[in-house]
Amino acid sequence: MAGLGSTAARGASGMLLAALLVLTGCTAPGPSGPAQGQVQQLLDSHARALLDRDEAGYLASLDPALVPAARTEFARLGKIPLGGWSYRVTRVDPVGTGRATATAELGYRIEGYDSGPATSSRVLDLVERDGRWYVAGDRPADGGPEQLWQQGEVTTVTGRRSLVLGVGQSRERLTEIADAADRAVPAVDAAWPEHWAGRVVVIVPASVDAMGALLGAPAASYKGIAAVTTGEVGGGPNAPADRVIVNPEAYGVLGDFGRGFVLTHETTHVATRTRTTAATPVWLSEGFADWAAYRGTGRTATQAAPELARAVRAGDTPAALPDDKAFTFGGDADAMARAYESGWLACELIADEWGETELTDFYRAVGAHPQRDGAVEKALKDVLDTTPEEFTARWRAYLGERLG
Repeated sequence: MAGLGSTAARGASGMLLAALLVLTGCTAPGPSGPAQGQVQQLLDSHARALLDRDEAGYLASLDPALVPAARTEFARLGKIPLGGWSYRVTRVDPVGTGRATATAELGYRIEGYDSGPATSSRVLDLVERDGRWYVAGDRPADGGPEQLWQQGEVTTVTGRRSLVLGVGQSRERLTEIADAADRAVPAVDAAWPEHWAGRVVVIVPASVDAMGALLGAPAASYKGIAAVTTGEVGGGPNAPADRVIVNPEAYGVLGDFGRGFVLTHETTHVATRTRTTAATPVWLSEGFADWAAYRGTGRTATQAAPELARAVRAGDTPAALPDDKAFTFGGDADAMARAYESGWLACELIADEWGETELTDFYRAVGAHPQRDGAVEKALKDVLDTTPEEFTARWRAYLGERLG
């Protein structure tokens, strides 16, 4: 009986092994792609060649079909004083025999202006030829931004405290913008006593549609916006670099005062970036930027806050400071104007009644809080020795005094 049991067991094991072999044989192997480290090495070599201005080495990483466009891009990038260019591969996916895609974070740094790199997510198409992998395509990740040099020939103007990069713009116009940015930097220095880079990079695309592409957003959202600042809040000195991106259409219809105001406002965002965090409400970050831009200009409250003045005189004084949603682009333009004006007058109130030093201390204290909840309340108590209820009542009264 024991022998019979062993024979049966051996037969069952044999049938199981045969079944496994059949199943294994019926499963087709999936396509294999390059290892992530292999792709990283490829892109590291590509980046080094760009920084060394080695065109042959730069093109050697590319599929021949991509070379003509890449040669043009290489020339355009030569107009930008690059101090760094790197890729960080985050994922590699095979998509067929001899083909794959890689997702990577591109970081580039402008020499003399950026303490950290400007970053964006890219998707790279890869192709294998004769046992070697090449880059066959390079595009923004879903929802990601284009880069200026992909939109056309880049013109570079270097100011005393600014660098202006433009596509489809005359050198004369870019020089005017650089001059305005140069004036904005010392105005921001006077309003924000904390150390910052003291330089600003301004990007001027050819149109509002091109601006939207640089921001990875619909152009309609920015149609009436003269400029925006990109960057990472609260990231410290090595956070991704800020860029002021100008809407050439909206900026172009402004007068001298308006252009200077816009660039000072946006440069303030650059200067205060490391102190602006998720705890900072938009009314404070935008209000402070407006306060810095209006400071010393002699503009009256009614000139600076016409929409809010109309509301106050009509008996419609806002009950509270605006929430973040009130600053959303693409909505009611008058309502958004009132939101900006409300934030400015809140900062103006603090500077008038407590002092400019207390205003900057308040800004820093709010941003230093670990979360949004309680940040303003704690800063009001610690810096201004008041409560949200008392501050709101004083702000509403101040609107009547200044705008009524």
